[in-house]
Amino acid sequence: MAVNLQKGGNTSLTSSNPGLKKIIVGLGWDDRATAGDDFDLDASAFVLSENGKVRRDDDFIFYNNATSQCGAVKHMGDNRTGDGDGDDEQVEVDLSKIQSDVKKVAVCVSIHEAVSRRQNFGMVQNAFIRVIDASSNEELARFDLSEDFSIETSVVFGEIYKHNEEWKFKAVGQGFSGGLENLLSHFGINI
Repeated sequence: MAVNLQKGGNTSLTSSNPGLKKIIVGLGWDDRATAGDDFDLDASAFVLSENGKVRRDDDFIFYNNATSQCGAVKHMGDNRTGDGDGDDEQVEVDLSKIQSDVKKVAVCVSIHEAVSRRQNFGMVQNAFIRVIDASSNEELARFDLSEDFSIETSVVFGEIYKHNEEWKFKAVGQGFSGGLENLLSHFGINI
């Protein structure tokens, strides 16, 4: 049964499931009926070292750089509308392939061309992140973002991280304004 987390909460993914190798991180959202123009939200993942920064620019995983260099993190495809139920986009993480200098994978969502379209996460509802055991399709953890991000254009939804040889998931919910550029800068990517 999935653990439902509040912002800042965390749960172990491997303590009760020590053989866990692959997870799917599912992300979903809906635009508010009053929001107007179509929204194109994009999931991404940042493969991070101990200092919370990428080791190199290609540690930014998204629809145009779909697989990390080590093959551990894969973006599963771009959904340009967010229509329908369930996950709108997914990121696969193979815990057995993550290199020893990687301490965390931050999973984020940004609004494509948010600044020019005058869109923000205050115009988005029903946003969530969930972690699924890829072998059994069992949902292990879930975080429903309830905060109203009225000026933010990108949000760190959650993190997969290693602590004392155990893989965990943390519900983050940290927003950034100023487009994708501020998120990239936060994680150490020079643009």
